[in-house]
Amino acid sequence: MTPADGPPAVRARRSVTAVFALNGFLAALWVAHIPVITERAHVSHAQLGGLLLLIGASAFVAMQLCGPVIDRWGSRPTTIAAALLLSVAIIGPALARNPEALAASLALFGFANGALDVSMNAHAVAVERAYRRPIMSAFHGYFSVGSLLGSGLVALTLWLDAGVVPTVIGAAVFGAAAVAAVRRWLVPRGYGDPTIEVLPGEAAGEPETSSSRGSRWWHEVDLRQLGLMALVAFALMLAEGTAYDWSALHVVETFGTTEAIGAITFGAFSAAMTVARLGIDRITASVGAVRLVRYGALIGAVGMTVAVLAPVAPLAIAGWTVFGIGLAGLIPQIFTAAGNLTVRASGRAISVVVGCGYLGMLAGPAVIGFLSGAVGLNGALVVAVVALAFAAAAAGVVAPRNRISPTS
Repeated sequence: MTPADGPPAVRARRSVTAVFALNGFLAALWVAHIPVITERAHVSHAQLGGLLLLIGASAFVAMQLCGPVIDRWGSRPTTIAAALLLSVAIIGPALARNPEALAASLALFGFANGALDVSMNAHAVAVERAYRRPIMSAFHGYFSVGSLLGSGLVALTLWLDAGVVPTVIGAAVFGAAAVAAVRRWLVPRGYGDPTIEVLPGEAAGEPETSSSRGSRWWHEVDLRQLGLMALVAFALMLAEGTAYDWSALHVVETFGTTEAIGAITFGAFSAAMTVARLGIDRITASVGAVRLVRYGALIGAVGMTVAVLAPVAPLAIAGWTVFGIGLAGLIPQIFTAAGNLTVRASGRAISVVVGCGYLGMLAGPAVIGFLSGAVGLNGALVVAVVALAFAAAAAGVVAPRNRISPTS
C-alpha cells in the first residue's frame, strides 16, 4: 500500500527518521562522555546518581508540558524547537567544572530530551497515519542506530584525544544543521488525518484559537484505555530498563565472567533490539498490533526466564538476546495506539503514555536493585517476566478503535 500523499509522505518519513537518529546520537554523546565529564566537574558516584535522577525529573516535566503545546501548535514546530534545544544543551555538560554547573546543564539537557521524545513520537504517529501501514518501529530502530553512531564518535575522539568540548560543539553544529535540513519536510498539524476538519479561519498547522478546547481534552479521551496504555508502557519500559542496567552485571556476578563478557551481553541485547526494530513493521502489518504485542511480550518473558535459569553464561547471553528481540516492537505499538486514541488531544495522550513509560524505565533498575538484596539478582529479575506477562495479557489495548472526536 502506498502512502496517502506519495513523495511528500516519503520525505516526511525520512525527515522523522533523521530526527529519531539525531536524538539517539545526541543522547549518546552525554552517556558515553559520563566518565570524562564527571571527572572534570569533580562529581562523586553518589552525586552522579542524583544528577541522573535530575535528568529524569526534568525530562518527565517536559513531557507533560509538551502535550498541550503539541495539541495547540502541532508536533512540527515543537519537534523543531526541541531538537534545536537539545543540540545546544549537549554543550553545557562538557563546559561544567563543578557539580552545580553540571546539575544546571543536565536539567536543561533532560528537559530538551524529554520534549523531543514526546514531540517526535507525536510527529511519527502523524506520518504513520498518512502511510496507512506500520512504520513506527523503524523510527525507534534508527534512534538506536544514532546512539551507536554517537557512542562510536565519542570512542574515536577520545582515542584521538580530540577533546570533549570540540567534540560536543561539533555535534551541536551538526545537530542544528540536520534540523535545518529536514524541517521543511516535517508535516503540519492534522496531516494525514481525514477526521480532523479544518475550522473556519484555521489552516492546517496553525494554532487553535479557542482556549476552551484545551480544557475539554479529557472529554476527548477514553480515560480507561489511556490509563491501561500508560500501565503497559510502564511495564514494558521497566523491563527494558532492567536490561540496560543489569544485563551485564547479571552475567558477571552469576557466572564469574570478565566485565568484557558482561559488555558483550548488553551489546547482544541492544543489537538484537535494534535489528528487530528495523524489520518488525512488516510483521506488524501482517499479524496486527495486538498479536505483535502479545507474542512479543511472551517471547521476551521466555528470554528472561532462560537468562535467569541458565546454567552457563552463553545460554544466559542467548536469553538476554531473545529478551531484546521480544521487546523490540512493543513500545512503538503503545505510542502509536496512544496517538490514535483521540483526534485533537493526541499530544496530551502521547505525553501521558511516554511519561509513564519513562517512569518505568527509571523505576525498573531501582526495583531490581532493591529486591536483589533480599532474593538475589536472579530472583529479582523475575519482575521483568511479570511485567511482560501483564503486557501480554493487556495487549488488546493497542487494537485499532474509533477515536473520540471533538463533537462526540
